[in-house]
Amino acid sequence: MDILAKVDSDLKEALKQKDEIRLSVLRLIKASTKNKEIQKQSPLNEEDIISVLSSMIKQRKESIEHYQKASRSDLVQREEKEIEIIKSYLPQELSTQELDNIISEAIKESNAVSVNDIGKVMRLIMPKVKGRADGKYINERVKAFLQDLG
Repeated sequence: MDILAKVDSDLKEALKQKDEIRLSVLRLIKASTKNKEIQKQSPLNEEDIISVLSSMIKQRKESIEHYQKASRSDLVQREEKEIEIIKSYLPQELSTQELDNIISEAIKESNAVSVNDIGKVMRLIMPKVKGRADGKYINERVKAFLQDLG
């Protein structure tokens, strides 16, 4: 079952169960994917949908940082619940070992020798891990690998 079909199915279920937060998130997913489809002017493929979901998670993580600074634990908890719901529609996240293997391969493939080559390495990694790992975390891991080389 593709992602949007699962969202539609879960949306109906959330309506029946009167699950307000899940209903809200699913409606946001549908609206965001529809907006992206209009922007792209063609139907979305799975990769496009994963990209939309990943950006929704990124937005919520940024909101959590702001809410924590403002001591709004109630809003932090809501954003965390929303992240969990959105993540359930993404492919399973990569383990640290799997990610490290991909980073090692990309470093070898790009002939990277220092932290200055991070862009080359990231360009090879990101298409492989789209929606399966956090970009900020990947960047930190790549830096650590490249610093060990230098």
